[in-house]
Amino acid sequence: MNPTYGAEATAYREKVGAFLAEKLPADWGGTGRLQGDELDEFVAWWRSVLYEAGYLAPGWPVAYGGGGLSALEQVIIAEEFARAGVPTGGPNDVFGIQMLGNTLLLWGTEEQKLHHLPRVLAGEDRWCQGYSEPNAGSDLASLALRAELDGDQWILNGQKIWTSAGHLADHIFTLARTDPDAPKHKGISFLLVDMRQPGIEVRPIRMISGASEFNEVFYTDATCQRGDVVGGVNNGWAVAMSLLGFERGEAAATVPIRFQAELDRLFLLARERGRDTDPLIRQRLAWCYSKVQVMRFLGMRTLTRFLAGHHPGPDGAITKLYWSEYHRVVTELAVDLLGAAALVPTGRSPSSAFQTDDAGAPNSSASWVDTFLNARAGTIYAGSSQVQRNIIGEMVLGLPKEPQAPMVMKEPQAPA
Repeated sequence: MNPTYGAEATAYREKVGAFLAEKLPADWGGTGRLQGDELDEFVAWWRSVLYEAGYLAPGWPVAYGGGGLSALEQVIIAEEFARAGVPTGGPNDVFGIQMLGNTLLLWGTEEQKLHHLPRVLAGEDRWCQGYSEPNAGSDLASLALRAELDGDQWILNGQKIWTSAGHLADHIFTLARTDPDAPKHKGISFLLVDMRQPGIEVRPIRMISGASEFNEVFYTDATCQRGDVVGGVNNGWAVAMSLLGFERGEAAATVPIRFQAELDRLFLLARERGRDTDPLIRQRLAWCYSKVQVMRFLGMRTLTRFLAGHHPGPDGAITKLYWSEYHRVVTELAVDLLGAAALVPTGRSPSSAFQTDDAGAPNSSASWVDTFLNARAGTIYAGSSQVQRNIIGEMVLGLPKEPQAPMVMKEPQAPA
């Protein structure tokens, strides 16, 4: 692993810089300077610019509308975009491109790729993830949503929960039980479901921050076509694990860029609050800096594996565990620096509760408090920290499975 860039990388960086200079206004200062409709309009416009330039899905093959770029070139794009204060896509592209799109490239039929991938890139379809259920969160294989084949259609009945952006989506990739008699990991299929039908109901859930970015989704005789199965009937668990690998691991080399930008704002906040000379605060800031640097080197390790042709797998749990536990601590420090101001937050809020604040945004108390509140959830969504540790122990380190508590049968009590 060598965290330096050669001459070819430098030349490509100059190309990306020229693209940004051509497309952005001369006085551009980052999306953090925009709010409300102005921000939404810019993000929509910028996504169309990336789409036309082939930067929206830079790692996809050109045949499916991607840029055909290497993993290193994708990291350079992320670095230069972060420096310029612009996003690498739109708000739904984590689901449509990073998660579903990459999964279809790996598991989908040619017909599925040719139909869905262009629609994702064009923004015609907006996707969300139907995994967790009220009784199947960390133990996802216990899911109970049923899909039964009736002629050329699957009939779905059941419920999903914690569906991020489900109220904004029109399609949902859904894990459903298609063989109730098979072992729980074996009877699951990965289905592509259109949400624009009477059998789908979405109910928003209010978060601790006050926003409602995730939802309950109810399926009542909802349908999808026989061919809307990805990876084969009853093979959904393998497909789902690949998708989670993309969700948790693909951004390993680019996530540290975002966290470094956030940490720079935290250093500024410490200076603004006159706390940058406090030895205890300086020690905590140094801890945060060291963690971001470790995160960067972990990302470089992942990048070198991508360059060698490695697809994301269980090792993606390392990145997920690391950043989510770090983010909980660093946002606690931000709230400590704000002091009493954190009790009555004011100013600009982040554009998404699931992300750190936008580049160029002021150090408002609202932006830090909202990020702090959602960082609590970061150790739960996309796989809790406890589950990530089990994955790392069992599937990366090869340790024995965690022992199960023995079932104790109690004698029935006589009525009083």
